[in-house]
Amino acid sequence: MTVSGVFDELVGQDEARRVLAAAARGTGMTHAWLFTGPPGSGRSTAAVAFAAALQCPDDGCGECHSCRTVLGGTHPDVTRVIPEGLSLGVDQVRGLILDASRAPTSGPWQVLIVEDADRLTEAAANALLKAVEEPPERTVFLLCAPSTNPAEISVTIRSRCRVMGLRQPPPGAIADLLVARDGLDRREAELFAAAAQGHVGRARRLATDAEARAKRHDVLQIPRRLTGLGACFTAAVELIEAAEAEASGTYTERSAAEREALETALGKGGTGKGASRAARGASAALKELEKKQKTRDTRAQRDSLDRALVDLAAFYRDALAAGFGARVDPVHPDMADTTRAAAARLSAESLLRRIDAILACRKAIEANVRPRIAVEAMMLALWRA
Repeated sequence: MTVSGVFDELVGQDEARRVLAAAARGTGMTHAWLFTGPPGSGRSTAAVAFAAALQCPDDGCGECHSCRTVLGGTHPDVTRVIPEGLSLGVDQVRGLILDASRAPTSGPWQVLIVEDADRLTEAAANALLKAVEEPPERTVFLLCAPSTNPAEISVTIRSRCRVMGLRQPPPGAIADLLVARDGLDRREAELFAAAAQGHVGRARRLATDAEARAKRHDVLQIPRRLTGLGACFTAAVELIEAAEAEASGTYTERSAAEREALETALGKGGTGKGASRAARGASAALKELEKKQKTRDTRAQRDSLDRALVDLAAFYRDALAAGFGARVDPVHPDMADTTRAAAARLSAESLLRRIDAILACRKAIEANVRPRIAVEAMMLALWRA
């Protein structure tokens, strides 16, 4: 297989594939990279594929032991950090930097991948900056963030990295992937690719998860359900509860396993005076674990809710485009009749106000406004617009 093997899932990213493949061979290689791009563009996919290419003796064949272990998350010289809470703290970053400073054990590089680097706290960013400025030999830092905006990633960190900008994949390229890899019917693949709005993972989930499709359908019914004040509050409650329900199943098994492992490590089931003292000391560790899990669940709930809000905004966008007769592809082609009806009933100004209300809701939740309050305000705005 050619060097493009590990980069095959970088959909619609021809330039990124070329640059990363060349760097894996030594051309343009540097110790720190910053992968940027909108959600779903494949930032983490690109970083992991690049890590595999760096460890592979054939620059990314996709078939050797090194490639398989990196892509599978088990390579001893590749550390992948996925922030589970709302932020990534300094203590965790310092530990990761310490691990990354060790000499590689089986590959040519020690690679540290930090997904969602925009969630670094200020102290964590400063700790990472020091490591990037004085990198250990044979260590590579691969950071992922939505953009190079100073509000999302430190200007000084950005200046020490080679930026690899990724673009939103076109729906046609995503549909091609779903047909080739998942065996979908072309029409279905195009529908899910459009609805995913350039997010490869979201398209795959819609294609394979009936619950995800049902949730999307319920969200797109909201505009016709907002018939009065009571209906607005009902719709808000149902949207929040749906997001909570979806998120609750994301980490249930993992959380239970984490608790069981911690209790075992703390001597659960032991007897005698020593066991009694250990049990008293265990409460702090269990509380810390519960705090971590609660933060992780909150992040999952917000991510689920945000996906629903993006779908809803796209509905009004389609209606606005239909009203103007714009020659653009709809995000929700299966809702064409409904969006045309909305365009006939509502003015362009009204549709724009509704889109603004949804964007304001997303911004409020990002600023830590309680989701229920933000969503209720949004529903009222949609009804009155």
